[in-house]
Amino acid sequence: MAEITWFFAYRHLRSEASSHVITFRRGQRVRSGRGLAFWFRPDRTSIAEVPADDRDTDFVFQARSRDYQVVTVQGTITWRAAEPEALASRVDFTIDLRTGRLRTDPLDRIASLLIGLAQYQAARYVEHRPVHDLLAEGAAPLQDGIAASLAADPRLREMGLSVVTVRIAGLSPSAELARALETPTFERAQGLADEAAFARRAQAVEKERAIAENELSTKVELARRQAALIAQEDENARRQAEGRAEAGRIASEAEASRIRVVEAARNAAEGERLALLRDTDPAVLQSLVLRAFAEKLTKIETLNITPDLTAALNGVLRGRDAANPAPPAAPRGNAPGGVTTGL
Repeated sequence: MAEITWFFAYRHLRSEASSHVITFRRGQRVRSGRGLAFWFRPDRTSIAEVPADDRDTDFVFQARSRDYQVVTVQGTITWRAAEPEALASRVDFTIDLRTGRLRTDPLDRIASLLIGLAQYQAARYVEHRPVHDLLAEGAAPLQDGIAASLAADPRLREMGLSVVTVRIAGLSPSAELARALETPTFERAQGLADEAAFARRAQAVEKERAIAENELSTKVELARRQAALIAQEDENARRQAEGRAEAGRIASEAEASRIRVVEAARNAAEGERLALLRDTDPAVLQSLVLRAFAEKLTKIETLNITPDLTAALNGVLRGRDAANPAPPAAPRGNAPGGVTTGL
């Protein structure tokens, strides 16, 4: 917007560098350029200010596809005044000389023109395609078609307008159709999610089964090792018992052999002694008996003298008296059938 200041009957205009100012005086163009600043008299001057920068025009409209489905097209058209003077001759960009504001809405008129051309091109494109193809192709083909149509439109060239870019932000069906179209995809996605969940559950079950089998195998292995340990302990015990029995048998045989040797030696000695005593005089034998008896007197507590012993002693004593007479010793006590003496 131009800035206008007053000084009595004259006024001063200062415009921005992004504005192209065209000055007319008495119907003749006297000045044209960007970012101008000058004095003028309002009673004989008319000024037009055309924007020289890029301008964006947003649009949203609907079109019907070949299968009678409503599709919403949303986007932006960027345009600029390639020939400001030509555009000012076709569209009113006159400003108010007191405020510097545009008297009309030329930008809205240009926007309506561009949106109408874009909507016409979009309707032609959409009506020849089913909605599934439109959604599958996306917005790029429609965007290129609208841009090419606007660039080739002769009216825009005559007006001095140049379309810089066309951007389609969205190409979407109605809410009901979108839900209907989303249902199969949602169902497939849900199916994939269910399959993934089932796969995870199956994997978890498989892992639990593997863990259970591992635990069972471990228990079986432990039981097998325990059985082997018990069998080994039994075998060791049996071997120890056999070893002890064998050792006992060997010891018994050795003891028996020793006893046999000792008894054989004893028997042999006894046999020799008996053989010696066999031919010995009975009196000598009796003397040996008495001698052995005398050696045991310190250990004898009670002595039982029987008639047989008395008779044997009398015989011995008689033999001694015959060889060396001596008075007989008086007995210490008498008892029927023998004499008992405590020693």
